Amino acid sequence: MIVVLIGYMASGKSTIGRQLASKLGFSFIDLDSYIEEQELLSISDIFNKKGEIYFRKKESEYLNEIINGEQNNIVLSLGGGTPCYADNIALLLNDKSILTIYLKVGLDEIVNRLGNEKYKRPLVAHIETREDLKDFIRKHLFERSLYYEQSNIKIHTDHNSAKEVVEKIILQLY
Repeated sequence: MIVVLIGYMASGKSTIGRQLASKLGFSFIDLDSYIEEQELLSISDIFNKKGEIYFRKKESEYLNEIINGEQNNIVLSLGGGTPCYADNIALLLNDKSILTIYLKVGLDEIVNRLGNEKYKRPLVAHIETREDLKDFIRKHLFERSLYYEQSNIKIHTDHNSAKEVVEKIILQLY
Protein backbone atom coordinates (compact mmCIF):
# COMPACT_ATOMS: atom_id res chain seq x y z
CA MET A 1 0.00 0.00 0.00
CA ILE A 2 1.05 3.59 -0.65
CA VAL A 3 -0.47 6.22 1.63
CA VAL A 4 -0.33 9.61 -0.05
CA LEU A 5 -0.69 12.80 1.97
CA ILE A 6 -2.24 15.71 0.09
CA GLY A 7 -2.82 19.27 1.24
CA TYR A 8 -1.83 22.88 0.92
CA MET A 9 1.69 24.04 1.73
CA ALA A 10 2.39 24.10 5.46
CA SER A 11 -0.42 21.63 6.15
CA GLY A 12 2.02 19.30 7.91
CA LYS A 13 2.35 16.63 5.21
CA SER A 14 6.06 16.04 5.81
CA THR A 15 5.94 16.11 9.60
CA ILE A 16 2.84 13.93 9.80
CA GLY A 17 4.14 11.69 7.00
CA ARG A 18 7.33 10.86 8.89
CA GLN A 19 5.43 10.07 12.09
CA LEU A 20 2.77 8.05 10.26
CA ALA A 21 5.39 6.02 8.38
CA SER A 22 7.18 5.27 11.63
CA LYS A 23 3.93 4.16 13.31
CA LEU A 24 2.98 1.93 10.36
CA GLY A 25 6.49 0.55 9.80
CA PHE A 26 6.46 2.02 6.27
CA SER A 27 9.14 3.95 4.38
CA PHE A 28 8.66 7.70 4.11
CA ILE A 29 9.24 9.74 0.96
CA ASP A 30 8.76 13.48 0.71
CA LEU A 31 8.25 14.21 -3.00
CA ASP A 32 9.86 17.66 -2.80
CA SER A 33 12.96 16.22 -1.12
CA TYR A 34 13.05 13.43 -3.69
CA ILE A 35 12.94 16.00 -6.51
CA GLU A 36 15.73 18.01 -4.88
CA GLU A 37 17.90 14.88 -4.64
CA GLN A 38 17.26 13.91 -8.26
CA GLU A 39 17.71 17.43 -9.68
CA LEU A 40 20.57 18.42 -7.34
CA LEU A 41 18.81 21.74 -6.76
CA SER A 42 16.46 23.09 -4.10
CA ILE A 43 12.83 23.57 -5.08
CA SER A 44 13.38 27.35 -4.92
CA ASP A 45 16.37 27.07 -7.26
CA ILE A 46 14.42 24.90 -9.69
CA PHE A 47 11.64 27.52 -9.79
CA ASN A 48 14.14 30.39 -10.15
CA LYS A 49 16.47 28.78 -12.70
CA LYS A 50 14.17 26.54 -14.73
CA GLY A 51 10.65 27.83 -14.03
CA GLU A 52 7.42 26.38 -12.69
CA ILE A 53 6.53 24.53 -15.92
CA TYR A 54 9.81 22.59 -15.80
CA PHE A 55 9.23 21.87 -12.10
CA ARG A 56 5.66 20.60 -12.65
CA LYS A 57 6.83 18.31 -15.47
CA LYS A 58 9.59 16.83 -13.30
CA GLU A 59 7.26 16.58 -10.32
CA SER A 60 4.89 14.41 -12.33
CA GLU A 61 7.73 12.25 -13.70
CA TYR A 62 9.13 11.60 -10.23
CA LEU A 63 5.68 10.91 -8.79
CA ASN A 64 5.17 8.26 -11.48
CA GLU A 65 8.62 6.86 -10.77
CA ILE A 66 7.86 6.42 -7.07
CA ILE A 67 4.37 5.00 -7.58
CA ASN A 68 5.43 2.58 -10.30
CA GLY A 69 8.63 1.57 -8.53
CA GLU A 70 9.38 -1.67 -6.77
CA GLN A 71 8.91 -0.27 -3.28
CA ASN A 72 5.65 -0.80 -1.43
CA ASN A 73 4.46 0.20 2.05
CA ILE A 74 5.27 3.87 1.61
CA VAL A 75 3.92 7.05 3.11
CA LEU A 76 4.40 9.69 0.42
CA SER A 77 3.92 13.40 1.09
CA LEU A 78 3.23 15.50 -1.98
CA GLY A 79 3.86 19.14 -2.69
CA GLY A 80 0.80 21.34 -2.34
CA GLY A 81 0.34 21.65 -6.10
CA THR A 82 1.16 18.08 -7.10
CA PRO A 83 -2.45 16.79 -7.26
CA CYS A 84 -3.49 19.80 -9.37
CA TYR A 85 -1.20 19.30 -12.36
CA ALA A 86 -0.52 16.75 -15.13
CA ASP A 87 -3.54 14.64 -14.19
CA ASN A 88 -1.69 13.51 -11.06
CA ILE A 89 -4.90 13.23 -9.02
CA ALA A 90 -6.33 10.73 -11.52
CA LEU A 91 -3.10 8.72 -11.37
CA LEU A 92 -3.44 8.51 -7.59
CA LEU A 93 -7.17 7.78 -7.47
CA ASN A 94 -7.15 5.14 -10.19
CA ASP A 95 -4.53 2.96 -8.49
CA LYS A 96 -6.18 0.60 -5.98
CA SER A 97 -2.92 0.22 -4.02
CA ILE A 98 -2.92 3.96 -3.22
CA LEU A 99 -4.88 5.62 -0.42
CA THR A 100 -5.03 9.42 -0.57
CA ILE A 101 -5.48 11.49 2.58
CA TYR A 102 -6.22 15.21 2.50
CA LEU A 103 -4.81 17.08 5.49
CA LYS A 104 -7.30 19.92 5.65
CA VAL A 105 -6.09 23.05 7.43
CA GLY A 106 -8.03 26.28 7.88
CA LEU A 107 -7.01 29.49 6.14
CA ASP A 108 -5.91 31.36 9.28
CA GLU A 109 -3.78 28.42 10.43
CA ILE A 110 -2.05 28.20 7.03
CA VAL A 111 -1.37 31.95 7.06
CA ASN A 112 0.14 31.66 10.54
CA ARG A 113 2.36 28.75 9.52
CA LEU A 114 3.47 30.27 6.22
CA GLY A 115 4.09 33.68 7.76
CA ASN A 116 7.04 32.19 9.63
CA GLU A 117 8.59 30.33 6.70
CA LYS A 118 7.41 31.94 3.47
CA TYR A 119 10.98 32.68 2.35
CA LYS A 120 11.37 28.89 1.86
CA ARG A 121 8.30 28.72 -0.38
CA PRO A 122 8.82 29.99 -3.93
CA LEU A 123 5.12 30.56 -4.60
CA VAL A 124 4.70 32.94 -1.64
CA ALA A 125 8.21 34.28 -0.98
CA HIS A 126 7.44 37.51 -2.86
CA ILE A 127 4.26 38.33 -0.90
CA GLU A 128 4.91 41.12 1.57
CA THR A 129 1.87 41.68 3.78
CA ARG A 130 -0.14 39.23 5.85
CA GLU A 131 -3.36 40.37 4.16
CA ASP A 132 -1.90 39.78 0.67
CA LEU A 133 -0.69 36.37 1.81
CA LYS A 134 -4.16 35.54 3.10
CA ASP A 135 -5.76 36.64 -0.19
CA PHE A 136 -3.26 34.57 -2.21
CA ILE A 137 -3.88 31.45 -0.10
CA ARG A 138 -7.67 31.94 -0.18
CA LYS A 139 -7.60 32.05 -4.00
CA HIS A 140 -5.22 29.08 -4.21
CA LEU A 141 -7.31 26.99 -1.82
CA PHE A 142 -10.41 27.76 -3.86
CA GLU A 143 -8.67 26.55 -7.04
CA ARG A 144 -7.02 23.52 -5.47
CA SER A 145 -9.82 22.27 -3.23
CA LEU A 146 -11.46 20.62 -6.25
CA TYR A 147 -8.45 18.29 -6.41
CA TYR A 148 -7.81 17.92 -2.68
CA GLU A 149 -11.43 17.05 -1.90
CA GLN A 150 -11.27 14.00 -4.20
CA SER A 151 -9.02 12.27 -1.65
CA ASN A 152 -10.19 8.98 -0.17
CA ILE A 153 -9.96 10.34 3.38
CA LYS A 154 -10.18 13.91 4.68
CA ILE A 155 -8.67 14.79 8.04
CA HIS A 156 -9.27 18.20 9.66
CA THR A 157 -6.05 19.13 11.42
CA ASP A 158 -6.69 22.55 12.99
CA HIS A 159 -5.86 22.68 16.70
CA ASN A 160 -4.37 19.17 16.61
CA SER A 161 -0.78 18.16 17.22
CA ALA A 162 1.01 16.03 14.63
CA LYS A 163 0.63 13.06 16.99
CA GLU A 164 -3.14 13.61 17.22
CA VAL A 165 -3.43 13.85 13.43
CA VAL A 166 -1.48 10.59 13.03
CA GLU A 167 -3.85 8.93 15.50
CA LYS A 168 -6.87 10.21 13.52
CA ILE A 169 -5.38 8.77 10.34
CA ILE A 170 -4.66 5.40 11.91
CA LEU A 171 -8.26 5.21 13.18
CA GLN A 172 -9.43 5.80 9.60
CA LEU A 173 -7.08 3.12 8.24
CA TYR A 174 -8.15 0.33 10.61
